[in-house]
Amino acid sequence: MLRNTRTRWGALTQLLHWLIAVLIGVQIALGLIGTALPLSMTKLVTLARHKSLGITILALALVRLTWRALNPSPELPGTLKPYERVLARVTHTALYVLMIALPLTGWIMSSARGFPVSWFNLFQLPNLVRRSATLYHAMVRVHVLLAIALGLILVLHIAAAIKHHFVLKDDTLRRMLPGAHAALTRKE
Repeated sequence: MLRNTRTRWGALTQLLHWLIAVLIGVQIALGLIGTALPLSMTKLVTLARHKSLGITILALALVRLTWRALNPSPELPGTLKPYERVLARVTHTALYVLMIALPLTGWIMSSARGFPVSWFNLFQLPNLVRRSATLYHAMVRVHVLLAIALGLILVLHIAAAIKHHFVLKDDTLRRMLPGAHAALTRKE
């Protein structure tokens, strides 16, 4: 089923979730590798891919937010304590904010440095700001801090999914897994 239900995420939401998750993993690796490399063509290519994937994640996050606005989300498990409900909403909101803010700060950082941002060499995006060494250095710090925040929230998100699946033994993780539909439908 393409659309979400009261108890399950739909196929499009699942696709966007897992695609963005994989891209974020690749993005983290490219960012760490790219910053560690000495100035070379390899470094420039790695960072160009990092920028392209960042723009892809930004676009997919906006699609996902739009789809989420048009589609009701499954209800949170009834077994959650009030603070857990708040924590779930805060972490999901933070993930969306970071999926948008990180690419934007990277784009601003590149623009401020005078480096072009293209999408896989197919087209070049406009600069968001004028060249500015001060803004560039500020955006580097912000981008790194946001990346650290994303890493911490991802660890919390994954830990919560593992807790739901192995400790609480509820369907929270299964309802986001492709192919788990038949088992959940039998339970409904």
